[in-house]
Amino acid sequence: MLGREVVEDPNGSLLLGEDAQINLRFVPSRSARVGPNLMHLHLTSASLADQQHEVATALSLGARHRDVGQRPEEGHVVLADPEANEFCIIPPGSEFLSGCGLLGEVACDGTREVGVFWSEALGWPLVWDRNEETAIQSPAGGTKVSWGGPPLASRPGRNRQRLEVTTAEADQAEEVERLVSLGATLLDVGSDVDVALADPDGNQFWLTSPLTRE
Repeated sequence: MLGREVVEDPNGSLLLGEDAQINLRFVPSRSARVGPNLMHLHLTSASLADQQHEVATALSLGARHRDVGQRPEEGHVVLADPEANEFCIIPPGSEFLSGCGLLGEVACDGTREVGVFWSEALGWPLVWDRNEETAIQSPAGGTKVSWGGPPLASRPGRNRQRLEVTTAEADQAEEVERLVSLGATLLDVGSDVDVALADPDGNQFWLTSPLTRE
């Protein structure tokens, strides 16, 4: 769907992004989906014909239409992948996603506090900060990550979807200390190279060493 090569490694199936497009990793999981997903993808289109083509492509690959209460006048098409994870194909002309590339946005459930946290944690500026809704983007451009503000969906158990941060720091303990000082909570040190933390909303995320991604 994204036109990316799938790279298989011990950590799952990795889809590497280019030009500041966020990487995606899919890993096997025994956790059943409980409640709505806390994040979903927004794909952009260059024209109405392009949007229709992307929808047709997605359906041919196993996606299905999904009704989540969207209104026809909104223009975006809501689909679900073969594992019932929702994603949207946005119509052309979106000023917010202009220049972001095909994977325009990772839309998350979260408060303004968590948007500010990730802005400071990654060094990505807030490019949207209105009515409790926030979005950040790499200084190099590319995919935006956004949070829709309250009310938040319930968070039963472990997150099936989460962010993963690869640190370039030589001393990972210093990076953990920095993230905790910004509002993260240390959950577990799984190995010498992987650390589990939670953001201010309680969403788990991984801090990994580049050594695990070679």
